[in-house]
Amino acid sequence: MLFFSMLLLGAVIGFVGAGGAGVTITLLTVGFHVPIHTALAVALASMVFTMLSGTISHFRQKEVIVKTGAIIGLGGISGAFIGANVSNRMPADFLSEITGLMLFSSAIILYIKLYHDKWLAAHTPMRSELLTGHKLWIYGLITGIITGFLSGAFGIGAAAYIQLALMVIFGVPLLQTIGTCMMIILPISAAGGLGYLFNDRLDFMIFIQTLAGLMIGAWFGAKGTHLAPLPLLKAAIVALPAIGGITMILFH
Repeated sequence: MLFFSMLLLGAVIGFVGAGGAGVTITLLTVGFHVPIHTALAVALASMVFTMLSGTISHFRQKEVIVKTGAIIGLGGISGAFIGANVSNRMPADFLSEITGLMLFSSAIILYIKLYHDKWLAAHTPMRSELLTGHKLWIYGLITGIITGFLSGAFGIGAAAYIQLALMVIFGVPLLQTIGTCMMIILPISAAGGLGYLFNDRLDFMIFIQTLAGLMIGAWFGAKGTHLAPLPLLKAAIVALPAIGGITMILFH
């Protein structure tokens, strides 16, 4: 039953082209009563494989700023590992609520990006050129540690936060934010997953069913993306984390 549910969720994620770590956590905890710490471990470990394939694809299309991604990812490794170990000591109820709030806040950021992009551009000073030199290292490592901690502690990819930081702080062009973001999340999810593994939180049977269901489902779902009208896709991208976050908060 878990595999088929993940197959369906994977199809939805692949169809709308949105990251599904947070919704995966919601389905595992609320739908299948998997302990929150185990659900976080499974979600992070699954992201390693999805981010790897995504990063390779974007790299081939020259849509990755490698140096920026590598520096932020380097900071993210330590942040994610620390976050996973801090999360391991948090009470389950508190962790579920914070994860739900993080997921819902991601939906708000996505809503602003998709529906109020002109307002965002007017009120957020975007860098016109790539950040370089020692500032890139300082800001990159700090940004990586913070976003890595959030991902490791609460199991979500934090893609909305990372993409916004890439544009505002690091001057990464919009077209290259997605690929660079995937490159950053790859080491973050690996380090976070290892943190949970060392704390004996990763259930391999649940992980295998989740990973297989999501990847197969996403492959089929992605084939229908071009058939959907743009307004539907935009609404679905926002609705997915919003519904997941609200469900986590109310029914954990």
